[in-house]
Amino acid sequence: MIGILDALARPLLLKLDPETAHRLTITALSHLPLPPARPDDPRLAVCAFGLGFPNPLGLAAGFDKNGEAVDAMLALGFGFVEVGTVTPRPQPGNPRPRLFRLTEDRAVINRFGFNSEGHAAVRDRLARRQTRGGIVAINLGANKDSIDRATDYVEGIKAFGALAKFFVVNVSSPNTPGLRDLQQDQALDDLIARVLEARDEIASECGRKPVILKIAPDLSLDELDAIIRICRARGIDGLGISNTTISRPPELHDDRLAKETGGLSGRPLFDLSTRMLAQAYLRVERQFPLIGIGGIDSAATAMAKIESGASLIELYSALVFKGPRLITEIKSGLVARLAKDGRQLADATGATAGDWAAGKVRAIDLR
Repeated sequence: MIGILDALARPLLLKLDPETAHRLTITALSHLPLPPARPDDPRLAVCAFGLGFPNPLGLAAGFDKNGEAVDAMLALGFGFVEVGTVTPRPQPGNPRPRLFRLTEDRAVINRFGFNSEGHAAVRDRLARRQTRGGIVAINLGANKDSIDRATDYVEGIKAFGALAKFFVVNVSSPNTPGLRDLQQDQALDDLIARVLEARDEIASECGRKPVILKIAPDLSLDELDAIIRICRARGIDGLGISNTTISRPPELHDDRLAKETGGLSGRPLFDLSTRMLAQAYLRVERQFPLIGIGGIDSAATAMAKIESGASLIELYSALVFKGPRLITEIKSGLVARLAKDGRQLADATGATAGDWAAGKVRAIDLR
């Protein structure tokens, strides 16, 4: 049924302003009664951060910023859903237009700027569906006008401790001025220390919740080294690699929209984010798992993320162009590849990280 509805609606949605189309999609999903997802092939099961995932494919933050369509996305087959980014106080984000489709490039540029309904509204909504299960992560951010941004993240841990299966600390969005400065040594060390302290303070009531740091793809290797050194020293549970990029690959076809300010996601982000993922995998030395994010739009690119070092993977932008059928296609394709090679997902993780880190593999080799 969802396939038929998508086939009918997608051509119409692609004619609308991108943000209007997205809002209509979220509204429809939040009201659409969907049967539970079919059980996944056991070969897709993943254990990461102490959690058992039915499959490695998650919905990246940004799609469902306020937790309105969690159950629908789990029913469509995602192994987990990341809600957010959520800020302590409601804020409107940047002025519209702030979302742009680069259709020929299968890419999206956004400069939303953490538009959020705030902790209270999102917490209340998620509390109402808590008994329905599923792995739901909360992506935490800071208000634009916050004086102490680290405190905003601490407040998020406390607000969602009973509802989140794990947390993602987002310090890598390019659309909030100064936010990426939190990736710098001293600021990051202080932030992680305070967030983990808050997590541990509520552990007796809520259980120990894993904390993941989401980083940018535009870091230098020296910056990456510093981040991983701090994460290992502080005992963080994992890294999400990566957020959107402020770079603009020269091969983009849509020269006009490519000039828009904001973070670029989708297919053109794949190579950059996957190389960064592989570099991180080699440096982490299996001390904690990685989530691979950026440019996944097929089973081949999903497997490439895993082979470059990801235990879990996330997508969002490809749904704009391919719709929910992509979820099943990726999972079926992963199972077929594992069956053909006689491997488990854990065996595939990091298998080609050295080649990706050295620039010997590119997305064009997968298509």
